Amino acid sequence: MLSMNDNKIPADIRRKKLRFRAWHRGMKEMDIILGNFADKRLDQYQDEQLDVFEALLHIPDQVFYSMLVHGAEIPPEVNGPIFQDIFQFAKDPLGSP
Repeated sequence: MLSMNDNKIPADIRRKKLRFRAWHRGMKEMDIILGNFADKRLDQYQDEQLDVFEALLHIPDQVFYSMLVHGAEIPPEVNGPIFQDIFQFAKDPLGSP
């Protein structure tokens, strides 16, 4: 599957599409976590970081939620700075800048 960046979509439109995807995942808990995260963080991200965020959106909701909330094992290929930022945000969304 091509990423949105492969289509050379302008960054502002790409961020809007990623926000939409973050808010409309299917599992309400993940909609809330990733949607709020996207609203607060995506404007700060450059193309490479948007690529990583987009790749994380391909993780199934139940798996992602288990890693964030239930302490399921985090695969090394997922456990990077963006995932850790989401993990910290999920633990304390109001305290996150």
